[in-house]
Amino acid sequence: MNEVVDKALRGMALLSVRNIRHWTDRTFSFRCERPAGFRFRSGEFAMIGLMVEGKPLLRAYSIASPAWDEELEFYSIKVEDGPLTSRLRNLAEGERIVMRPKPVGTLVHDALNPGRRLFLFSTGTGIAPFASVIRDPETYEKFEQVVLTQTCRQVAELDYGRDLVARIAADELLSEMVGDKLTLIATTTREQSPAMGRMTDWIRDGRLAAATGAPLNPETDRVMICGSMAMLQEHKAICEELGFIEGSNSAPGQFVIEKAFVD
Repeated sequence: MNEVVDKALRGMALLSVRNIRHWTDRTFSFRCERPAGFRFRSGEFAMIGLMVEGKPLLRAYSIASPAWDEELEFYSIKVEDGPLTSRLRNLAEGERIVMRPKPVGTLVHDALNPGRRLFLFSTGTGIAPFASVIRDPETYEKFEQVVLTQTCRQVAELDYGRDLVARIAADELLSEMVGDKLTLIATTTREQSPAMGRMTDWIRDGRLAAATGAPLNPETDRVMICGSMAMLQEHKAICEELGFIEGSNSAPGQFVIEKAFVD
């Protein structure tokens, strides 16, 4: 049996889990050790999971920590009957997850042409790759203004993003790097909050332009999008209507989306 497990783990990394935090009854985050020599670009995702019946059960998870961090962070939704998340949600510190150490993804600077403003549109746990991007020095070297948006149903589901931005402001080195370039726009769609509505509606009715100083413009702006499939399709349609060209690692453009999902 051990030989079978050893074979299944070939090419995988076993990582000890640390700092588990349950943000709501639907979301949680955790940190784990980073394998020696593991490199990734901020915004990429990795295949992580657990050993189940002697086999690795893996799903794509965006790496929420920046490329310079000594640990890896992941932010996840809890799915009651999800093959993996129903197990991950019960993680305890000291337990180990498995990871395929081959990061990939399109939510990276290499997939975008140079611009002045960077818009990061997210819903729910789709904020995870942007938690990495907004703590990367390259982001602020390349862009004069960075706008992070997150839309959730309930107010409490916005806590991860708000806490992240607050920690950046409280960190001496990060706050100096970021300065006044980063803006967070957090909205809800069900529970009443100071900012209501989907970001697609904000784009269409001018609220986003009012909040950021100017409408989206493919000449100056670059866009990254991460969320549900419906959200991705709607944002993509809007970007294309405005004249934005989708980019990739091999052919950089003016906007990019991520199509890898958690179960």
